[in-house]
Amino acid sequence: MSNGQSPDRKAVALIAGPTASGKSDLAVELALELERRGSRGVVINADSAQVYRDLRVLSARPSPEEMRGVEHRLFGTRDGAKPYSAADWAADAKREIAAAHREGAVPILVGGTGLYIRTLLDGIAPVPPIDPAVREEVRALPVAGAYAALQAEDPDRAAMLNAGDTTRVARALEVVRSTGQPLAYWQGRREGGIGDAIQLFPLILLPDRERLYSRCDERFTRMIDGGAIEEVEALLARAVHPLSPVMRAIGVPEIAGHLSGELSLEQSIAQGRQATRNYAKRQYTWFRNQPPEQWPRIANESSQTEGLFETLFRYSGLT
Repeated sequence: MSNGQSPDRKAVALIAGPTASGKSDLAVELALELERRGSRGVVINADSAQVYRDLRVLSARPSPEEMRGVEHRLFGTRDGAKPYSAADWAADAKREIAAAHREGAVPILVGGTGLYIRTLLDGIAPVPPIDPAVREEVRALPVAGAYAALQAEDPDRAAMLNAGDTTRVARALEVVRSTGQPLAYWQGRREGGIGDAIQLFPLILLPDRERLYSRCDERFTRMIDGGAIEEVEALLARAVHPLSPVMRAIGVPEIAGHLSGELSLEQSIAQGRQATRNYAKRQYTWFRNQPPEQWPRIANESSQTEGLFETLFRYSGLT
């Protein structure tokens, strides 16, 4: 995930960090500042939940009012019932970045999905197509059985994963069974990243944790009041596969538990808040430790884009 400067590379801004950290507002502020300086910014989604049109409320997708006239792309463009991977998103993001550059605009990536960002910048592992019979066999295994099999067939990967992470455990197991090589073998051969072809101007938001968790709680309550229950009802009515990413998005299982009668509304809200805080904590840890050390990290979101992105403005000739 490089951001070495080169005058031959076109600029791409990146605002990343945990959920509820203020990324979306800052991305809009940056786009408006670009406009004030005679340029244009296009906000491009890098959040795995906000791509789904089914999750307008639960993904905290920016409303038209919050977008403030700034063009946003890759928000609510995908059907939650259809598979959509990090590689799919990276391909879409590359097209939107190239289109923005052709239009003379600065692409502003915004989101908290580290896998999306890493795939776009560093490339993807060229894993061959999985044998459908292997996939069906693996997906039919109970969670504990799949993890035990992975421990035997790819112990290094198993040691890296939570035994209850059904998606990643199944993926690692089907890869080693279908290709004869562990996932790490393919990940060492990443290809297709654009990190060396662009001039990246990243910023990571890492707010005070207690304030962040409080905002997570407040936002989940607003989601309940703003239509989140109806959103999950619509998903359940479509009978989307329970292992689909959209069905495992934060808030969906908790609200589904309430709709099935397993949880009271109060229990559903409490569990949804906790799930959101847990997710924010994982994101916080990832963005604190995984991106390059030279990527700027700030504790508080700020509308003072002039100072935060002055290097971008100078690079783009907008000072």
